[in-house]
Amino acid sequence: PTGYMENSISYSAIEDVQLLSWENAPKYCLQLTIPGGTVLLQAANSYLRDQWFHSLQWKKKIYKYKKVLSNPSRWEVVLKEIRTLVDMALTSPLQDDSIHQAPLEIVSKLLSENNNLTTQDQESIIVAIAPLLENNHPPPDLCEFFCKHCRERPRSMVVIEVFTPVVQRILKHNMDFGKCPRLRLFTQEYILSLNELNAGMEVVKKFIHSMHGPTGQCPHPRVLPNLVAVCLAAIYSCYEEFINSRDNSPSLKEIRNGCQQQCDRKPNLPLRLLHTSPDLVSQEATLTESRLKPVIVTANEIHVEVERNNTANQKMTASVGNDSEPNLIDCLMVSPTCSTMSIELSAQADRILGCYVEILKMLSDYDDWRPALASLLQPIPFPKEALAHEKFTKNFNLPNVFSSWQVHSCLLSVRAGKDGWFQLYSPGGVACDDDGELFASMVHILMGSCYKTKKFLLSLAENKLGPCMLLALRGNQTMVEILCLMLEYNIIDNNDTQLQIISTLESTDVGKRMYEQLCERQRELKELQRKGGPTRLTLPSKSTDADLARLLSSGSFGNLENLSLAFTNVTSACAEHLMKLPSLKQLNLWSTQFGDAGLRLLSEHLTMLQVLNLCETPVTDAGLLALSSMKSLCSLNMNSTKLSADTYEDLKAKLPNLKEVDVRYTEAW
Repeated sequence: PTGYMENSISYSAIEDVQLLSWENAPKYCLQLTIPGGTVLLQAANSYLRDQWFHSLQWKKKIYKYKKVLSNPSRWEVVLKEIRTLVDMALTSPLQDDSIHQAPLEIVSKLLSENNNLTTQDQESIIVAIAPLLENNHPPPDLCEFFCKHCRERPRSMVVIEVFTPVVQRILKHNMDFGKCPRLRLFTQEYILSLNELNAGMEVVKKFIHSMHGPTGQCPHPRVLPNLVAVCLAAIYSCYEEFINSRDNSPSLKEIRNGCQQQCDRKPNLPLRLLHTSPDLVSQEATLTESRLKPVIVTANEIHVEVERNNTANQKMTASVGNDSEPNLIDCLMVSPTCSTMSIELSAQADRILGCYVEILKMLSDYDDWRPALASLLQPIPFPKEALAHEKFTKNFNLPNVFSSWQVHSCLLSVRAGKDGWFQLYSPGGVACDDDGELFASMVHILMGSCYKTKKFLLSLAENKLGPCMLLALRGNQTMVEILCLMLEYNIIDNNDTQLQIISTLESTDVGKRMYEQLCERQRELKELQRKGGPTRLTLPSKSTDADLARLLSSGSFGNLENLSLAFTNVTSACAEHLMKLPSLKQLNLWSTQFGDAGLRLLSEHLTMLQVLNLCETPVTDAGLLALSSMKSLCSLNMNSTKLSADTYEDLKAKLPNLKEVDVRYTEAW
């Protein structure tokens, strides 16, 4: 009979598979021998016939190995069968992922169902399947077995010789740990096993270097995101028990008002709450004497101490009558003297935390990784408990991660309304434990790049003026410069506050010197802005920022309306001089090195500017977007810049008086 098969044939029923080779045989046919007869399968061509032939042979053998390995009797026979199975998979001409994955799944099931294997048997099986792991991820159950082996025998040579290439492949090629979390867990346990070797973190450092490669640029773009994902998951696991026990922990309102008696709360509280001073508590609520005593609850893994100082904080006092539950960030960000939380982890969790925090610091040592690392860490992916942990915040060396100008913006929040590193490490923030030294360092980084703007200074004046004045009073030069700029840009409206800032500046030598320089600049500014001088001015080509500064300091330019710096060598640094020209209406920066930082300053100070020529300058969307605040602009030349179409549309919508625009040789053209 010919045609389609009416009934299926099970693979186990196939006794033999052969290619028809006799003379005058039908073309492209396979002969299947089954009980009671044979079946001929005809393909469309020889290639398809060969595919069928090898696939049927493969399936037949796989069923055989599944049956043999499902009921192991002697492990030496099982090991031999596994080696044969691996050889068959490696030599098969079939090109399909399942060819290598099927043997791994068979071995994975075998290991999961036989927990009484000796260590030698386990390592022999791992070595036997190692060739398959060179180009394939291990299945989930096999990952679980590998994790167990890493935990129980971290110094085994199998970890170094077999697992290393497997983990390297995972880090180079994995696209999403969310789809295969056990791969991440296996990578995490492997790195911890490296840390258990005699050389410890030196071995881990060599492994990280091998993943990056010897060149200045890592050739594998997935390595860094995967390493960061492993580190973040490991750090989270250190605090997981504390996070999961939050339902049984004292509420943040109770931490604020005083803890309940042990008999009033749920059992197994993993916290130890110690109030060192009842003064703050007595101001917030009237409590019994028993509630002021230390409440100690045993915990096997984590202890938390909440210490209170004598000084009451207004934010906490104001919220006493509110029954709503404050969140952790609000409770801890009120003041540097309000409440500090220190978390004591178990010895194992402490080792894990130290290892993976050190790895994050290692990643920041590579120049090509640092910008991407900062972007990955900008949304603050760590749990709040880690940020409240003194050991974590001290070991996590933030300035080393964000020291490059390339990533200075990552210090700030990723979006409005969400705290960034700058807020968390500022005085009063969750992670601030150094009297504001790191905060001052971050301000120095931001001020040294492109954040010397009114908007940034205004945010400091509104939220962090007190800490800035305190640090300036202690002689911090960055904060002294901040206070001088606040006075220079007229950020502070209140006269008493201005006088207080002046008194703070005059209380230190560095402050007194910088305040005198400020007064001198103000006198020069008044002279510069005095009515008189030319209405049009053109600087010779090749002029520099210093030449412009020297020229503007030579007399009065209160009447200057048209300034041409075209084809000069001025940069964004000259913006500090240009913003002092109140009557300026036309500015030509054609073919200069004036960039985004300069545009930000001009947009805040030269609000009357009507004509601006930025042709052939290195400005980008980041700086051009700032022009949206210059409502008087009538003519704007952005020819041959890095203007995008979206930014161009945004500028047209926000600049109602804009009539002449040149966007030739840009993306918006």
